[in-house]
Amino acid sequence: MSAPEPAPQSSPPIALHAEPGHLMRRAHQIAVATFYEVHGRQVTPVQYAILRALQQAPGIDQVTLAQRVALDTSTTADIATRLEKKGWIVRELLPRRQRALRLTDLGRQVLGDLLPQVNAMNTLLLQGLDAQEQETLVRLLRKFVHLADESDTPNQG
Repeated sequence: MSAPEPAPQSSPPIALHAEPGHLMRRAHQIAVATFYEVHGRQVTPVQYAILRALQQAPGIDQVTLAQRVALDTSTTADIATRLEKKGWIVRELLPRRQRALRLTDLGRQVLGDLLPQVNAMNTLLLQGLDAQEQETLVRLLRKFVHLADESDTPNQG
């Protein structure tokens, strides 16, 4: 009987604080905490993303909205229902059971209250980086999440 072959030598695991997945999870925690620190808890970061998407494309359907904010369609429908109950959006039934979504006056007001603080929030998030590092981080994040499309520029309103 022959001896079992030795296991191939694998590289030692990298340190936890060098693992991209762990760093992204921590970055997400920091981003969410900073959002709540600046904006309070009236709106969640995901609700904010939906309000911004509807501001930029009034009347889009829920499927397109889900794609724009990177959520599945059932989660988007659930959030849209909650936003409609708050009076921040309206959902109009379209052919083929789709729904067009629009901000209400109250939704525009809620978003209008948040927008002046977005730059302050971004400053807090990026405060440990110089201007070039900030630009590089945002560029790499956009590349990572596949938003390198020129039509989706960072300076869009």
